[in-house]
Amino acid sequence: MNYRSDKYGNEISVLGYGCMRFKRSGGKIDLEKAEREIMAAYNGGVNYFDTAYIYPGSEAALGEIVERNGIRDKINIATKLPHYLIKTENDAEKYFKEQLSRLRTDRIDYYLMHMLTDIDTWGRLKELGVDRWLDEKKRSGEVKQVGFSYHGGPEMFCRLVDAYDWDFCMIQYNYMDENSQAGRRGLKYASSKGLPVMIMEPLRGGRLVNGLPDGAKKIFAFYEKQYTPAQWSFKWLWDQPEVTCVLSGMNSEEAVIENIKTASESYAGELTEADAEMLKRVVAEINSKMKVGCTGCGYCTPCPKNVDIPGCFAAYNRRFSDGWFTSEKEYFMCTALRQTSSAASNCVGCGKCKQHCPQGIDIPNELKNVSAKLEGPVYKIARKAVKLFRTY
Repeated sequence: MNYRSDKYGNEISVLGYGCMRFKRSGGKIDLEKAEREIMAAYNGGVNYFDTAYIYPGSEAALGEIVERNGIRDKINIATKLPHYLIKTENDAEKYFKEQLSRLRTDRIDYYLMHMLTDIDTWGRLKELGVDRWLDEKKRSGEVKQVGFSYHGGPEMFCRLVDAYDWDFCMIQYNYMDENSQAGRRGLKYASSKGLPVMIMEPLRGGRLVNGLPDGAKKIFAFYEKQYTPAQWSFKWLWDQPEVTCVLSGMNSEEAVIENIKTASESYAGELTEADAEMLKRVVAEINSKMKVGCTGCGYCTPCPKNVDIPGCFAAYNRRFSDGWFTSEKEYFMCTALRQTSSAASNCVGCGKCKQHCPQGIDIPNELKNVSAKLEGPVYKIARKAVKLFRTY
């Protein structure tokens, strides 16, 4: 296993175990299977295990497995505060104590604000004293390091990086999201501020393995270096020194063993210019289904009506490459979960964005298509539910 350092010089395995996708049987986590997989990862050198309050049964399963095998002091546990459930200053403590109980531990090594969406949301949390509460948890040793996970564009991500003295962060990043989500720009910005960056969705929920178009498969198959699509995805990430740890939701011992092998044989600066060109051809093949040729450059922002234009187009394009559920989930997270909506329907057609688009995209017209496609009944009901939840 290879390791990279966090902000304080601690060694973190470049491969982390994402505990969201434990296999279930009869609606419950198959604990014996999960234990075999977690211990295979631990024995292979993985020392970073990531879970969250809202992953059903995950924290409790991880806590039981870790306690039963006596490995707590040899691993790092990362979990996430469900800040969107916090209404009073006492709520953070309540959820934190519940998490400690589930995880059967007295401390959290890496504690994240889960899906921190924008500056306004962080401002609301500060008004409730969450920042002071986090400072106290660090002083007491109950929390070792504080970070946040993020879905959205690079502009807001960079603002959040500067909003608090974070110890680390987590972003969605892969060779398809190089210029969407926080992207390479966000990765480099966080790293320039001294923040380790943990990576989620390295395979885009498996789409970069199981959902590749035939053309992309052929490019991989006939390339001189014979790695699997999954290996290429991981190697692309580990090639970048700014990437600290890549999470993988491994749900078979075979996947654990294969990923550990790849992690042990991958290094920063390993990929050649030819490798990079090959992956660009793969991206182009996947993007052949794109409806909007947005590169995520961000020249169209900020929008006077707060529309997350690159985020809207990224989710819209996913509708045609990754399917309804993935695109709807991404669109909801990037627009409706923020304190101030950044949905495509906010557009008033002023055209300021269009003047700055290097690709010549008719942005106002395309945003109408995004709204029509992604702001259906399910989205509208969910958005209303979020508003009501925040009210109460």
